[in-house]
Amino acid sequence: MATENPEFAKNLSQEKDAPGIPDSLATRRHQMFPKLSEAEVKRMHRFGTVRHYRDGERMFEAGRSILGMHVVLKGKVAISRYDGLGNTSLIVEHGPGEFGAEVGQLSGKPTLVNGDAVGDVEVLVIPSESLRALVIAEAELGERIVRALILRRVGLIEVNSGGPVLVGPPGHPRLHHLQSWLASNGHPHSVLDPKTDAQAAALCEHYRPTADELPLVVCPDGSVKKNPTNVDLGRCLGMLPELSSDKVWDVIVVGAGPAGLATAVYAASEGLSVLALETRAFGGQAAASARIENYLGFPTGISGAALAGRAFVQSQKFGVEIAIPAPAGRLICDTYPLQVEMCGSLTRLRAKTVVLSCGARYRRPSLANLKRFEGRGVYYWASPIEAKLCKTEEIVLVGGGNSAGQAAVFLSAHASKVHMLVRGPGLAATMSSYLIERIEATPNIVLHTHSEIVALEGNDEDGLRQVRIRCSETGEECDYDVCRVFLFIGADPNTGWLGDCGVDVDDKGFIRTGFDVAKAQCRANFADGVYPKDLPPRAALETSVPGVFAIGDVRANSTKRVAAAVGEGAAVVSQIHAFLASLPPA
Repeated sequence: MATENPEFAKNLSQEKDAPGIPDSLATRRHQMFPKLSEAEVKRMHRFGTVRHYRDGERMFEAGRSILGMHVVLKGKVAISRYDGLGNTSLIVEHGPGEFGAEVGQLSGKPTLVNGDAVGDVEVLVIPSESLRALVIAEAELGERIVRALILRRVGLIEVNSGGPVLVGPPGHPRLHHLQSWLASNGHPHSVLDPKTDAQAAALCEHYRPTADELPLVVCPDGSVKKNPTNVDLGRCLGMLPELSSDKVWDVIVVGAGPAGLATAVYAASEGLSVLALETRAFGGQAAASARIENYLGFPTGISGAALAGRAFVQSQKFGVEIAIPAPAGRLICDTYPLQVEMCGSLTRLRAKTVVLSCGARYRRPSLANLKRFEGRGVYYWASPIEAKLCKTEEIVLVGGGNSAGQAAVFLSAHASKVHMLVRGPGLAATMSSYLIERIEATPNIVLHTHSEIVALEGNDEDGLRQVRIRCSETGEECDYDVCRVFLFIGADPNTGWLGDCGVDVDDKGFIRTGFDVAKAQCRANFADGVYPKDLPPRAALETSVPGVFAIGDVRANSTKRVAAAVGEGAAVVSQIHAFLASLPPA
């Protein structure tokens, strides 16, 4: 919930020293802050309008201003970090021929930095919609601009600057949850401990949060929220826009994993209006992969987060509207246009077609006190945030699939030992051979076959402290004094919310499409399996409901690989075009 005094944080303002550019990006300064030629700036004039500012005038303000991109024509613009607590530090001064913006401005998000006029300033202001038109129309120039926007966002993330400030004690489960959510969505943020930071202590002294009201979150506009939900934080950061029931989208994509992002990019690039709804973070479960080494075109591998981040920026470039967190609660198919009712609200979004790429939910083992330790020793994700928590510790990782293998290799570089548990006799049946070879070559990964966790022990103050493991072959149980457990035991299809629509699923809950739908109908109606000749034609990725398509992991008989999901995301767009073309004139 928001506090009654949103301006209090600004009274804690401090001037802090910080490097303008992180050391890791110093060699790419020319790409972060390119200088445009007079001819290039002249070509950009048709996309914007000229504005003038006086010396010292605030041009835009972090968390409040939605400006798009500005190109300096005269004078200078000082770009400064600002964190909602009033802490500020200079990043760079843009002179004539240079421009100000970062990734958020592609989609009209509030700026993460302050901008002040130095001298009499004249700028060309290019709104977000026109900026997207510019980077598409001017291919070479657009490439340089987009690269700069990405690098600037990376710079803000690496120095933990810009975005919200999270205030709470280390190890607090809600603090970890929000930090993980922001990191997964590539959003800069910082974390302060009230025991060691004076500003954080003063904030807690003023608001006196109870245990249930931690962490405090200071939004970029200075407002303070007590233990906000993801939805609260999404609204505060502009990640969750107000969505209207009046608009009819060409495509609503439910789920922004690799399949959903591919659909969004290809559909939007071909002129369709696209809204993508994502429950947690773009990239889905693929974003948790520390390194994908068998994805075509990346011989040295690429992390799932990097791949997802590039696809996300690509979708913004083509004008896809992405709402996070925006869980779909119900699909309504007895009317047309189709309707998607949002979870927890009566808002119904309308679309001519719906693409289901809603993936799966993490599977949880049947342990009595599992929920008690989630975020306090039990994790379903292996990002750099979790890696820091288990530094020099022994940890337990459960699972034998590729995601588990990638996580084990990644965490082995941080933990002193990784105990990898699988129920079966080995990894060959469930994991790619290159990962098996890497695990075998990593000395601090110990594989325990025929093993499973049967108990978790700990307390509310310290979190998880001990794990009991049973060997199914011998029945022997052993206790391990570990504080971190990572669960990668697969996932169940996220299709429970489709019941009201009548989308056909198989006995495991995966969505049938194309020939599988026809085959199921035949089996239901004809015991001898003879197919009737008048079965309606159905596209390969279309479900039992016309206009509703399914792709990626949630689709029955799909190949559970990132490349396959991306391929289906691209392929479904041609089928969407065919369906839209078959509709009667409006």
